[in-house]
Amino acid sequence: MREIYHPPVKRSVEIAGHKTSISLEPLFWDVLRAAAERQQLPLNALIARIDAERLEAARPPGLATAVRLWCAAALQDRE
Repeated sequence: MREIYHPPVKRSVEIAGHKTSISLEPLFWDVLRAAAERQQLPLNALIARIDAERLEAARPPGLATAVRLWCAAALQDRE
């Protein structure tokens, strides 16, 4: 069994032409990477899509929170 209780890992990504960093637990990075592969998108493109969606929310969460919520919703939809 892989370790799911791991501290966040910071990675740099590029969104809309600017670089930023996101700290996510490895489990979320794995879910995000798998989703990007299924959608045949680069990881940065998927994160940019999530970023654009979160900015449309009435009360946009931070980017890392938005990514975690997106991953949870994606996993829930697959059940």
